[in-house]
Amino acid sequence: MLVPNKPSWLRILFYTRGTPIRAIWKRLLAVTLVALTITWMEVVHNFFHLELTVVPFSLVGLALSIFLGFRNNASYDRFWEGRKLWGRLVNNSRTMVREHQQLIGLIPERDGGDPNAATKDEVAELHRELTYLMMGYVHSLRLHLRLQTNLDELEPYLPPALIETLKTSHNRPNTINAYIGDRYRSLWQRGLVHVMHLPRLERCLEINSDIQGGCERILKTPVPFAYTVLLHRIVAVYCFTLPFGLIDSLHLVTPAVVVFVAYAFLGLDALGDSLEDPFGFDDGDLPLSQMSRMIEINLRQDLGETELPEPIVAHNDVLP
Repeated sequence: MLVPNKPSWLRILFYTRGTPIRAIWKRLLAVTLVALTITWMEVVHNFFHLELTVVPFSLVGLALSIFLGFRNNASYDRFWEGRKLWGRLVNNSRTMVREHQQLIGLIPERDGGDPNAATKDEVAELHRELTYLMMGYVHSLRLHLRLQTNLDELEPYLPPALIETLKTSHNRPNTINAYIGDRYRSLWQRGLVHVMHLPRLERCLEINSDIQGGCERILKTPVPFAYTVLLHRIVAVYCFTLPFGLIDSLHLVTPAVVVFVAYAFLGLDALGDSLEDPFGFDDGDLPLSQMSRMIEINLRQDLGETELPEPIVAHNDVLP
């Protein structure tokens, strides 16, 4: 995600990183060359004297701007929904750790008479295990949404048996979530979780599933392809034929006006493509790595750890 440090108005005018200009400059250059060629041939040789008016281009441009605005709004809704879902994940991870702390505080310590009770060390290890499982879930969801399959990042947080299971799993975050649920139930069967406390823990797992389902809905349901193709085609035809409608009235100024209009329409078209998938690696996508690291740091602090990983900061105005 782009996070420039309070750029000035002048700097914003010439800022290119993460903006549509990097995606459309070749198309814009082609439109410019076409406009220059038509202007030269008309002004010098009177070759394209078609006597067209700007009326049809005005009508098409108005309709096209409405459709582009609608598509960009739909794309931004997907981006904003993804951010809200990850904000909810941040809150739910903290809630789960708070529930774990309450759970750990209620576990009876072994006094020699209850074989199902736990020692003080076992209680501390149980707290650490459950918290690390949640860290693993968060990182696994990030990898899942970015279509990454590397398990090395998850090994510090998950037990080896679960890592082996994940190698054949088609939905690793869901597998981890189910494993956490199994651990809750095993603790309940030992009598270490009160029957009234178990539903609260299960509710946190349900929220994880809801968040994951919402993210997967965004990831696997793009804007309808036919709609995208139609807009791309209309924008292309409009920009490349615009010089024919302006040459009679604007003459030598035609290329400048065509470039300005083409930049607007091609830029809006590319912006919709950029916002459609908020979980990727583009400069404008959500900073899933930064949010995952932030969650991990928060959970480690709740465990009382002092050796914490460094927060991920912006590099060249971009948060990964």
